[in-house]
Amino acid sequence: MRIIGNIEHPSLKITVFKMEGRTSVKFENAQYEQTYKLGEDDRFSDLENISKLIDQAFIADVLNGMKQMHQTRLSAVSRAYPATETEEFEEII
Repeated sequence: MRIIGNIEHPSLKITVFKMEGRTSVKFENAQYEQTYKLGEDDRFSDLENISKLIDQAFIADVLNGMKQMHQTRLSAVSRAYPATETEEFEEII
């Protein structure tokens, strides 16, 4: 697998990979990552064409997906390890 380039974004690291003719795009923030496998389509053969695909609407959907991933993680932690009374802060008047 080789990196064919990066797409600039202020809050995400967006890396484009190529392996055996297949292209994938990986989005990363501090806690989560999403990878989209684009396959062997000629339209996704270079960074310029992939940059056309990764528009603001696509990035907004990725960010929403990461928010959902975060909520899923928080819910799972709450179910698996519910807070006990000793872990809660006492009320300050």
